Amino acid sequence: MTELKRCQMLIDGHWVDAEDGRTFESINPATAEPWALIPEATALDVNRAVLAAHRAFTEGEWANALPTARGKYLRRLADLLAERSEELGRAETIDTGKMLKETRWQAKYIAEFFHYYAGCADKIQGATLPIDKPDMHAFTMREPLGVVAAVVPWNSQLFLVAVKIGPALAAGNTVVLKASEHASVPMLEFGKLIEEAGFPPGVVNIVTGHGDPCGKALTSHPLVQRISFTGGPASARNVIHNSASNFAQLSLELGGKSPFIVFEDADVESAVNGSISGIFGASGQSCVAGSRLYLHEKIADAFLDKMTAQVRNIRIGDPLAEETQMGPLATKEQLSRIAIEVAHAQEQGGKLLTGGNRPASPNRGWYYEPTIVECPDQKMRIVDTELFGPVLSVLRFKSEDDVVRLANDTRYGLAAGIFTRNGARALRVTRAIRAGIVWVNTYRVVSPIAEFGGFKESGYGRESGLQAVYDYTRPKTVWINTSDKPLSNPFVMR
Repeated sequence: MTELKRCQMLIDGHWVDAEDGRTFESINPATAEPWALIPEATALDVNRAVLAAHRAFTEGEWANALPTARGKYLRRLADLLAERSEELGRAETIDTGKMLKETRWQAKYIAEFFHYYAGCADKIQGATLPIDKPDMHAFTMREPLGVVAAVVPWNSQLFLVAVKIGPALAAGNTVVLKASEHASVPMLEFGKLIEEAGFPPGVVNIVTGHGDPCGKALTSHPLVQRISFTGGPASARNVIHNSASNFAQLSLELGGKSPFIVFEDADVESAVNGSISGIFGASGQSCVAGSRLYLHEKIADAFLDKMTAQVRNIRIGDPLAEETQMGPLATKEQLSRIAIEVAHAQEQGGKLLTGGNRPASPNRGWYYEPTIVECPDQKMRIVDTELFGPVLSVLRFKSEDDVVRLANDTRYGLAAGIFTRNGARALRVTRAIRAGIVWVNTYRVVSPIAEFGGFKESGYGRESGLQAVYDYTRPKTVWINTSDKPLSNPFVMR
């Protein structure tokens, strides 16, 4: 048996085991076999990490660093990310099943996010207020919050870390990052770059473990001032409850069930490619996956013929291989849940156009075929259940009003895609759709400059963009009396 990779947490600049020595296994989803041992953090470990972050925030090098100095740290980190993209991508692929060609590219592109936030560090500004009092000068300044708890899931974790700790560090905060228990290794490898970039001890700490006690202890800790959480609605409700203990500011990004709308005048080839990328990219394990496809009835048959022909040719296999186009699911639980939901959809009258099974090859690992189910009814469970896998629900529509109603008939509201050559229609539907991100004639495009976040059960708060830096600060208002005269008697009203 191959020896398992042994990992440690990063706390106060040191690589450490859990306080009680406990570990858990991380499973390679391509083989369904363990490949790494991860520390199982206790509440005591979390407390040590938060205290270290608080100490780094209140005293020492980081506490006294000028904004330009913070930017230099972030630039060094960005450069290291670009240089080490191959090894970071490989660790993420083995731990999550995401294709190496995607994880490698993503690690390199994420460097741009850290460069962006490095440039933002010395752009945080207050304002002079045109105050309505004589002899008074009033202005605001922005100050960092303190210790930030960043909780990331296993999918797209380098990207999610960048949009959380990038602006947090640019603003002068310190961070305790909780890695996902399903795929912790990439975050710990990222921690080595934090160390190599020269960040002072305690500025970034990385803990590993399960929601209880690790996540609970972190999100309820009295010294945590802000929580940035990405995950599912059920876990988010626990985080909201935990934050009542410390009154921490909170942002939530909770995924969705995004509509992908194709009108009769759309470029069909472009829309087919966009839809395939939107749902089968990363094996459908994306918070913005376009998992509800709405096709105008005039083009639906031709569109589905073209799409299913392409989907049947998707190469499933080892995510480390360059020729692979779709890898496995990240967890065994996902595989079981998806199989149940696809079977249930067929019982409800859904028509299986392609997929719906585990592939014959590879014959081990947590693989599932790219699957398309045409649904006769918007109320079918599969239409509004986030499966986080390669399963597409297809529905037909007659009119613009009809599809807007269908698209908004969901408890989620993260993203949407619209394909049409009619610019006026694109703008009308964009305004009508209740989602935080709308892509027109494209899909799954991101940038450090553009904010993203959701409506409804897809969460609240925004990540990325310049405003994200300000969200990791609080304003302080300063009043200065410019008069040489003594203050008037407070008991004499004039």
